[in-house]
Amino acid sequence: MRAAVLTEPGHLETQTRPVPAPSAGDVLIRVASVGVCGSDTHYYREGRIGDFVVESPLVLGHEASGVIVAVGDDVSPDRVGSRVSIEPQRPDPHSRETRSGRYNLCPHMEFYATPPVDGALCEYVTIGSEFAHDVPDSVSDDAAALFEPLSVAIATARKAGITGGSRVLVAGAGPVGLLTAQVARAFGATEIVVSDVSATRRDGATRYGATRVIDPAAESVHGLDVDAFVDASGAPRAVRDGLRAVRPAGTVVLVGMGGDEYPLPVSVIQNRELWVTGVFRYAHTWPTALDLVRTGRVDLDSMVTGHFDLDHVEDALNHDRTDGSIKAVVTVTPSQETLS
Repeated sequence: MRAAVLTEPGHLETQTRPVPAPSAGDVLIRVASVGVCGSDTHYYREGRIGDFVVESPLVLGHEASGVIVAVGDDVSPDRVGSRVSIEPQRPDPHSRETRSGRYNLCPHMEFYATPPVDGALCEYVTIGSEFAHDVPDSVSDDAAALFEPLSVAIATARKAGITGGSRVLVAGAGPVGLLTAQVARAFGATEIVVSDVSATRRDGATRYGATRVIDPAAESVHGLDVDAFVDASGAPRAVRDGLRAVRPAGTVVLVGMGGDEYPLPVSVIQNRELWVTGVFRYAHTWPTALDLVRTGRVDLDSMVTGHFDLDHVEDALNHDRTDGSIKAVVTVTPSQETLS
C-alpha cells in the first residue's frame, strides 16, 4: 500500500509499505477520508508537540473514515463491508484510567499519528473493532472522518457543563472553536460569543452557532459574565482575558494548543471560585457525534474547504495558510482494491 510518511520536519515521502494484518479483536480498514489536524501541521513543520517528538519516520493523520475489508480473530465477519468512523485510540484495557472509564488518559495509550505510532494517511489501517464505529450512508466519508475533532468539541462542552440556557465564550474560531460553537448551540446554549483576531474567521463563526462575534484587538471580553469560557486558541492573552469574562463559580476549559506555561490571574480564579480544567482528546463521544450529525444539528461537510489526494498531502498540510480555510481533507483512493 501507499503511505505518506514524514521523514523529517518539512519533508514527506510517498512510500510503499505492507498492508497491515488485523490482530485478534482488530479490523482492517480501507481508508476513505483523512482530515488534517493542527497537530499534523505541528509535527510536519516543527517535528514535535511538547513532549511528543518525531524521532523516526511517521505516518500522520488521525481523523479518518473508511470501510472494513477484513477482520481478525474474535470479530464477526459480518462487519466486513461496514462504513466506519475511526476512533484512533488503543488504550490499555487494564490501566487504572481505562478501568475507571477515562480511557483517553491511559498512560499506555497508542494514538494514531502520535510518535511513534503511525496514523491514517495511507491506504489501510487497523484498529480495535470497538473503535471502528458504524456510520449510515446518510453520513459522508468526510463527515465520518471529522467525528474525531467533533469529539474534542463534545468532550469540551461536557466539561464546560453547557446545557439549556448557558452563556458561553469561545476564544478562537478555528476548526475546534467552530465545532465547539456548534455543539454549544446543539446542547441548548442561548448566547455563544466567539472571539478571534481574524475578520474572516469571525465571519465564519456566525455560520456555525455564534450569536455574537468579538475582535479582541478592538473590544474587551471582560465583564461578559458567561457561564463557561472555552479557549480554543492557545493564546495566553485570550486565556487571561477569558478568565475575567466568567461569572462566579463558572467553568473554564482549555483545549487550544498553546505554550507549556504562561501566567494566569490566580486572584480571579480564587475570588470567583472558577473551575479551570483541560481537555485531552475524548472518551465515549462517538454515539453523540453520530446523533448530532445525523440529525443535522452539527454540519461537518461545509467545514471542508480543501480536498487533496495522497500524492498532495503537503498541500493539505499547508491549507491552513490559505485565507478562508477551515479544514483540509485527504481523499484516499487505494491502488489495491482486493487483498490477497
